[in-house]
Amino acid sequence: MHSSASASASASTDTARPPRNMRWRVVDIVVASVIGVAAGVVFWLWGLAWPALDAALAFTPGLSGLLAGGWLFAGVLGGLIIRKPGAALYAEVVAAVVSMAIGTQWGFTTLIWGLVQGAAAELGFALFLYVNWRLVAAMTSGALAGIAVGLLDTTFTSIAALSFEVRAVYFVSAIVSGIVIAGIGSWLITRALAATGALDRFASGRAARAAEPDDPDAA
Repeated sequence: MHSSASASASASTDTARPPRNMRWRVVDIVVASVIGVAAGVVFWLWGLAWPALDAALAFTPGLSGLLAGGWLFAGVLGGLIIRKPGAALYAEVVAAVVSMAIGTQWGFTTLIWGLVQGAAAELGFALFLYVNWRLVAAMTSGALAGIAVGLLDTTFTSIAALSFEVRAVYFVSAIVSGIVIAGIGSWLITRALAATGALDRFASGRAARAAEPDDPDAA
C-alpha cells in the first residue's frame, strides 16, 4: 500500500512539474556571452602557453593532443549552465571570436575550429535530448568536441603530415583531453558556481542546490 501511495505521489509530482522552457531569455544571452568572452581570453592565454606545453610533451610524439581540451571547455560549460539548445555552440563560437580578436596565432581558422568544436559539443547534449545534464552528458559533449578537434588537426594542420601512429596518438589524446578538461572540468566548475548561488536564476543552479537525485536536471 505504501509503495502504491509513493508511486502515485511520484507520478503526481512528475505530472505537476512544468515542461522545460527551451526559449532563450535575455539573461541566458548575457551569461552565455560572458562565458564566451571569459573563455576566449583563456583560449588566447592557452595559445600563448601552447609552445612551451607542447615542448614539454614532446617525449611522446602526438601527446600534445592532451592540450586540446583547453580550447574545448567553453561549449561544454555554456551548455551545462544555460541548458538551452544552441548554448554550447554559441559559447564556443563567441570564445573563438574573442581569442581571434585579441590576436591568436591561428588567425581566421580559429573561427572555423570554434564552429566545428561548438557543434560537436552541442551534439553531445542533443543526444540526451537536452534533459540530462549530469556528468555523463558533460563527458559525452567533451568527447565529441575532442573527436572534432582531433579530426580537424590531423587532417588540416601540420600534424596531418606526420606518421599514422603519431596522428593516432594525437587523436586519442584529444578525445581524452575533451573528456577530462572540457567535460569533467566544466561539470566541476558548474557545480562550484551553483554552490555559491551565482546560478540561482538558471535550472543548473537550482537543481544543484536542491540536490534532487530523481530530477533529470540535477547536476
